[in-house]
Amino acid sequence: MKKDVISLVTGGVVLVVFVFLAVGCGSTKGVARYDKEQGGTELVKSAPEILEQSKVPNWFAQVPSDPNHLYAANTQVSQDLQLAINKASTGARTEIARQVEVKLQGMQKRFAEEVGAAENSEFLQSFTEAEKTIVSTTLTGSRIKEQFYHKEGDTWRAYILVEYPTGAASSALLKNIQSKEAMYTRYRATQAFQDLEKEVEKYEKFKAEQGQ
Repeated sequence: MKKDVISLVTGGVVLVVFVFLAVGCGSTKGVARYDKEQGGTELVKSAPEILEQSKVPNWFAQVPSDPNHLYAANTQVSQDLQLAINKASTGARTEIARQVEVKLQGMQKRFAEEVGAAENSEFLQSFTEAEKTIVSTTLTGSRIKEQFYHKEGDTWRAYILVEYPTGAASSALLKNIQSKEAMYTRYRATQAFQDLEKEVEKYEKFKAEQGQ
């Protein structure tokens, strides 16, 4: 009887040790993530609360708002880290381009209302061409503001935040209008054109303050 009790206790100890080791081994797993402040990739322990915090950066959950910039965030996955970053960057820049397009369409509507050119095909064509040129250059004029990535099993997930100066699109539109004599002659007396000039002046001042 005594021998059986000893065996039972021994088995219990072995069982407890086994469970402890299993839990201990599990806690050594982690995810690699990019930490901007640390300037590199670090291993994050897989404690549930840490993992939950590391999955989504604050700037992705709540995209920043700034009168001087447009912002767009995107996330993508890939087994290759660089590909995940590239895909997320492209997605964010596409959204920035969409925002710029909406902004330009609003300007187009204002000019059309003020000069009575809503039905003027020449006006529409000229503005549409300018809009396409500006939107296409938006992709190169934007820049990555923040990036964050971590491992999800065998897959990398990248989060990217892209910013674009609000005044850059206005500056490009103003230059486009000034380069076309007919458009410039027609628009320069409008309130929309004066507002556009003020926005560009503000943008140039902002750039000077930033040392650009």
